[in-house]
Amino acid sequence: METRHFETASAHSGVAVNKVLRNTYILLAMTLTFAAAMAGIAMTFNLPHPGLIITLVGFYGLMFLIHKNANSAAAIPLVFAFTGFLGYTLGPILSAYLGAGMGDVVLTAFGGTALVFFGLSAYVLMTGKDMSFMGGMMQAGFWVILAMFIANLFLNIPALSMALSAVFILFSSGAILMQTSAIIHGGERNYVMATVTLFVSIYNIFLSLLSLLGMSND
Repeated sequence: METRHFETASAHSGVAVNKVLRNTYILLAMTLTFAAAMAGIAMTFNLPHPGLIITLVGFYGLMFLIHKNANSAAAIPLVFAFTGFLGYTLGPILSAYLGAGMGDVVLTAFGGTALVFFGLSAYVLMTGKDMSFMGGMMQAGFWVILAMFIANLFLNIPALSMALSAVFILFSSGAILMQTSAIIHGGERNYVMATVTLFVSIYNIFLSLLSLLGMSND
């Protein structure tokens, strides 16, 4: 009886994990498409970039609302508002790159981002490794990024900007590994929060690659 109960519990756990994984990837695909559409609209109408302050307020404000409403019906609309806003912020940046004749840089950054995401996701899904051991390194990485970001605001040194972009890529790659691992090991049951984490990681990798390639092209 105990063996049968354990097998039944394991089966239910496996179904729950698969459901979270499936819903996460479906919502991620939808939000990426929506963000791309918002970026396209911003480019088409030549809309201005909202600026650093508004971007940070919008980013953290919407993130806070998503966390507060992660288990309510308001979560999905908030996720689309959040990802749509980030998509809009990309529009003017992409317009600047395309206007400077760096369309190849944009395509390379897009391809590189896709390769990193699918490669890291496939690695965790195929090996089933538990990446929770990276938690301490990720916390340390966050404070390193924050210190570098503040320093770069005042110093504006190209080498520091490149280093910051490289660290962002490593940090975001770690976030993808940890989040995917958390889903398949049952540590993440909320597909809304999983989607947001993966979306932000993809967004940061794309922006960081765009910056690195753009500076290298210059």
